[in-house]
Amino acid sequence: MRLPFLALPAGWLLLGALWSPAAAAEPDVAPVTPEQPVVAAADPVAAPVDAPPEGAVVSPPPATTKSPDGWTLTVGAKDETQKIIAPLTTAVSSREYEVGGVFTGSMSGPDEDAPPRGVLEVGYQIGCGIDMSTSNGVSLTGTAGINSSLGILGTDVISPFPEGVLPGVGGNLGGGITVGLKPGIINMVKVTEKQFVGADPWVMVAGFRIKIDGCVGESFIRSYAVLTRSTDVSDAVLAYYGETKKV
Repeated sequence: MRLPFLALPAGWLLLGALWSPAAAAEPDVAPVTPEQPVVAAADPVAAPVDAPPEGAVVSPPPATTKSPDGWTLTVGAKDETQKIIAPLTTAVSSREYEVGGVFTGSMSGPDEDAPPRGVLEVGYQIGCGIDMSTSNGVSLTGTAGINSSLGILGTDVISPFPEGVLPGVGGNLGGGITVGLKPGIINMVKVTEKQFVGADPWVMVAGFRIKIDGCVGESFIRSYAVLTRSTDVSDAVLAYYGETKKV
């Protein structure tokens, strides 16, 4: 059976011939998407730095010396703290501090049969501008007295005898305040005296409170450490002084 031929208008055929090449030559176009914001790389976060303890004091470099017999001595401190504390007496002439630190000594020298030995002393010096501790302090002074007197009443005519006598009583009262002051003084407060055997002695002080009385005006505080190397015939002494703090 033969199928009937479908005839198309000539205009349709011509339109199809012109449209097909153009459609085939058209390139594929990717879908347009909105631009994403560019995010900058985050800066690395710095590690937190521990805050210094309350009342921290910068320690000077260690002191060092060499003894005549060839030994080198070194003494110093680290991690020092000095805090002002309200005194229990509540007096303006009292000073109280809470102190701490690590004080170290070191000794090196010729080889010997016995290890070195000595003493490491640690303490504090407190200076006062005006000292009241060795004087009479504040005292009150005063005077009082009574004076009596007699008055003579005159007469109308010349006569060797008075018409009357008028007694009188008077008094006086005086007072003053005296303050006994002396020039400044340095108070030595020894915390410990460590006798040791070895080459590297050390002393740690923590939460130690020291107090002085009779101090007027400005005051100053600093630590000290004294290293002594001892033998049967000699002593070599080296001192270290901390930073002076004004309070």
